[in-house]
Amino acid sequence: MRFKIPRFTFIGFVLSLLVLSTGVSAELRTFEGKSDGLNNHTGKGKWTIVMLWASDCHVCNQEADEYVQFHKKHKDTDAQILGVSLDGKARYKEAKTFLSKHKINFPSLIGEPEEVATLFQELTGEDWRGTPTFLVYSPKGELLAQQVGAVPTDLIEQFMAANK
Repeated sequence: MRFKIPRFTFIGFVLSLLVLSTGVSAELRTFEGKSDGLNNHTGKGKWTIVMLWASDCHVCNQEADEYVQFHKKHKDTDAQILGVSLDGKARYKEAKTFLSKHKINFPSLIGEPEEVATLFQELTGEDWRGTPTFLVYSPKGELLAQQVGAVPTDLIEQFMAANK
């Protein structure tokens, strides 16, 4: 199943022009500077919803609180959110402000925009289009869905229930 609610941001447009060829994996880091990756958070018996975001993304800012509530509701049972910021080193401060402003309660990583866009291409075979973008991993770690644009959390819950 694929959700279809396309929305673009300026950074997404710029990234689509900057995307590197496949074969380069993103170097993701925690906000404390430790190396990390998606595979450290997926396939652990829970659904993992990866939210690719940027601090200057209007939709990301508008929808962040909904994903905070989703994570709070599901983290101890069946699902978790993992945030991945495309702000990179150049916009680290802005990304930290985003986390603080929205009281983000889920793990979040940060990567360079071009590398995260390339990782998306490697994982999905699709062109990068912008933020927010969501990847939905099954409890076994299988990538089952992807969507560019906001995805209501009730739709994510329906998807999870239909794919148990």
